[in-house]
Amino acid sequence: MVNDCLNRYNAPILPPIARSLPIMNCEFSLKTFDELTSVDLYHILKARSQVFVVEQNCAYQDMDEVDFDCLHLIAHQNAALVGYCRIIPPEFNKLKSNLSVADPAIKTNHTAMPAIGRVLVLSEHRGDGLARQMMNQAIAQCRKKYGKKRPIIISAQVYLLSFYESLGFVPEGEHYLEDNIEHVKMVLYVAKKNKVKKESTDTASTTTKVLSFLLFIMAALFVLGLLYLMI
Repeated sequence: MVNDCLNRYNAPILPPIARSLPIMNCEFSLKTFDELTSVDLYHILKARSQVFVVEQNCAYQDMDEVDFDCLHLIAHQNAALVGYCRIIPPEFNKLKSNLSVADPAIKTNHTAMPAIGRVLVLSEHRGDGLARQMMNQAIAQCRKKYGKKRPIIISAQVYLLSFYESLGFVPEGEHYLEDNIEHVKMVLYVAKKNKVKKESTDTASTTTKVLSFLLFIMAALFVLGLLYLMI
């Protein structure tokens, strides 16, 4: 798991379930903090404490004021919470990307990115592909809420690189230690579509016209030759 007791603000925390193939059937709900019921909040905080504090044997302050500004994505099965993550809006996200500054193709108004964090799946539901479903749902919500062209950033444990890369995330910068575990920032950009250049179409059209003209000339000369022989 991504054990970052020193800084869990943006770090997605995924157990080894990420490598599993089976798909778990569940429902997802997305709520602002104000939309959470007292029961919702209880189960969210219970799950976060169970995974991030008890399972990881890490005493830290899980609840922070960032929760007030986040979107909370909850995975349910038979009305029970089985997975969770939070989406941090760009204006409240402190994790920044250096690639967005170095790449001139990325507009400056997109350097502020949403982040996905506090990703968890309860232990009894691991191994059913729920981690991938959670991330796909979170990514889709980020695209919907903050724009399809806005990158998404996470802080990931190094051993989960291949999982995040399979979702399209690109590692950025050097690895760094959080609670003596290697992490790396990763950014998900929108894949650029290859456009067919108009010049190529124009060239093909011109070539076709030239060939047609040459065929016309050859046909005309052939007809004239036949007429000459008949005179």
